[in-house]
Amino acid sequence: MATYYSEEHEWLTVEGDTATLGITKHAAEQLGDVVFVEQQEAGDEFEKGGEIGVIESVKAASELYAPVDGEITEVNEALADNPGALNEDPEGEAWIYKIKIADAAQLKDLMDLDGYKALIG
Repeated sequence: MATYYSEEHEWLTVEGDTATLGITKHAAEQLGDVVFVEQQEAGDEFEKGGEIGVIESVKAASELYAPVDGEITEVNEALADNPGALNEDPEGEAWIYKIKIADAAQLKDLMDLDGYKALIG
């Protein structure tokens, strides 16, 4: 299992050709209190860089962008009832999607934890 990070402050924990995707603690802190999460449906396919959802906070709305090509296999339904979970445990229980990765080679474009920490300073 390996975890990757995007410049859009998303994390991706990969096991085989599937991954769990969410936003980083840094992103959650920048957003402030999350009040709504707009998610796509299981079965939806997406391309790297495409919008795959929106997180709304008291401060702003922020789009989620796909870090790789793939397909959503599971949606974290708990976020519909408790979007604030993204503030409490963004890198744990408040994951957003489980996805099937279409092209694992795209993972090389993402950062490891040290690279992400350097990005956010």
